[in-house]
Amino acid sequence: MTTTTPSGATLPGVTHHLADLNGTQLHYVSAGTHGSPVLLVHGWPETWWAFRKLIPLLARTHRVFTLDLRGFGDSSNADTEYGEVVSAEDLHHLVGHIGAGPVHILCQDVSGGAGFRFAATHPEDVLSFTGVETALAGFGFEDLADVNKHGSWHVGFLGTPGIPGMLLPGHERELLTDWAFPLMNGTEGSIRETDVDEFVRTYARPNAWRGTEGLYRGLFADRGAIKALAASHPIAVPVLTVEGARHRRITEMTLRQVTVGEVTAVHLEGVGHLIAQEAPEALAAAILEFTGRVDHN
Repeated sequence: MTTTTPSGATLPGVTHHLADLNGTQLHYVSAGTHGSPVLLVHGWPETWWAFRKLIPLLARTHRVFTLDLRGFGDSSNADTEYGEVVSAEDLHHLVGHIGAGPVHILCQDVSGGAGFRFAATHPEDVLSFTGVETALAGFGFEDLADVNKHGSWHVGFLGTPGIPGMLLPGHERELLTDWAFPLMNGTEGSIRETDVDEFVRTYARPNAWRGTEGLYRGLFADRGAIKALAASHPIAVPVLTVEGARHRRITEMTLRQVTVGEVTAVHLEGVGHLIAQEAPEALAAAILEFTGRVDHN
């Protein structure tokens, strides 16, 4: 694994890597020296830095890996393909590159579609699947885009080709500090100014919105593909769902429909949407209890 000097924020005990995989260059970090591997996949508006508090807690007993999805963070955002399908293949290639064997994968927010596709199409790569505050096209994600059903305007906006990249550059800090984080964060003090600086650093790169556009576009370009995949290749490994205080059980209800295995549902009261940043100890406890059961079965 090729190591690299971090371009931005980092943590003690974390190693940064760059890997040329599946037609792109991915930035990922690793921590921990023993235990079954855990792969953490961020949502929006996040990068690998969303797991800064979770990584040390998991790395005590697991090998932990987390990446910047293509088009995000310090991964490449060159003129290439973006979206759930190619990101799922990126995960498959990354697991092979790491060489640690099948992983416990955790996906949060909009990365759930890529994570489900990865787990469904490459079951040999997966020990368990954890969904945190996520939904899938055809199974509830549409409601999150419907403002008439208390959904949010940003889902359609971010999924409109070319529009985020045209309108958002130069306004990254305003978007995060004046709208996104106040709306999503339910825990005062969990996101510091230095954390905002790190997120803004990468979202302000040239072409920084390609990854975001690709993932959100999946909702509108799906045309029943995830439903068909779930029918033919449901998740067979154990599943954990984690939702915060404002949850509508969308994560749990979604993943119960696309798995034939055991589902464990955890609801964390007093926590907003950004669970890994707001309640890392509670999330780590849920993950460790769940992965411990899976590893010992």
